[in-house]
Amino acid sequence: MSWNPALTPGCPDAIGADAIETLIIPRARDLGGFEVRRALPAPKRQMVGPFIFFDQMGPAEFLTDQGIDVRPHPHIGLGTVTYLYRGSFQHQDSTGADQIITPGALNWMVAGRGVTHSERSPEAVRAGPSSLLGIQTWIALPETHEDIAPSFEHHAATALPEIRDQGIEARLILGRAYGEVAPATMHSDTFYLDVTLAARARFPLPVDHEDRGLYITEGSVSIAGQEFQAGQMMVFRPGDAITVAAGDRGARLMALGGATLNGPRHIWWNFVASSRERIEVAKQEWREARWGQGRFDLPPGDRDEHIPLP
Repeated sequence: MSWNPALTPGCPDAIGADAIETLIIPRARDLGGFEVRRALPAPKRQMVGPFIFFDQMGPAEFLTDQGIDVRPHPHIGLGTVTYLYRGSFQHQDSTGADQIITPGALNWMVAGRGVTHSERSPEAVRAGPSSLLGIQTWIALPETHEDIAPSFEHHAATALPEIRDQGIEARLILGRAYGEVAPATMHSDTFYLDVTLAARARFPLPVDHEDRGLYITEGSVSIAGQEFQAGQMMVFRPGDAITVAAGDRGARLMALGGATLNGPRHIWWNFVASSRERIEVAKQEWREARWGQGRFDLPPGDRDEHIPLP
């Protein structure tokens, strides 16, 4: 597919360094031999567009019989996005979804008023050594959709639009960008792209979204003569035409953003809401564990255990 997202996309040195509104250095967290790096929420930035949580999972290496075992746990008021670079795991949730996710595919779970899910390494993966690297994000829902019924969508890698130009390969995971629209059902204006750049290739961000950010997963990029390395997130000033240039080893990026919500969100554990009252109600229902009698149930295929309320 040919690609001309802007007639005059600009060059990395055509903007000032102040076009970067926020630079985020993710916090590393050890989850028992498995490291995650959390870029959002950050002390100076809760969200980029509707994206309110952004974790890099791994890279992690597992021996035979090892893997991921995240027991059933709840969410409200958000959509979860799982996107893998390598490895696989099994998603099960209280909508009845039971899906193995593999690199390049999309798992999109909307919690709405309440959902429960688990994530585990499949038995076939545990049969030998394995590795895992990917990104998990939460997207806060607009107030008008906080109480919708939970849902789940899986879209194979082949179903996601691909955008190519000289030195650029991009997959549109969610939302709209450069005239393409991804298949997942969205509830606010969003874009989310997996971008691979050859050495010194230039990549212009979409200009028709209010909030825009980049996370570097591999390599480096330069902006206004300043170089940024893997593991950093930049959030850009609205309205500027932004083009980044890959370093000598190329780069892999996650580009994200969209329309800002009408206000900040409250976050407690796995719950996101526009009011503390919504979170208190969800806490009480999870504590009571009356499965199937309120907003929460357990996944049909994973009912033997769950993560208690902290």
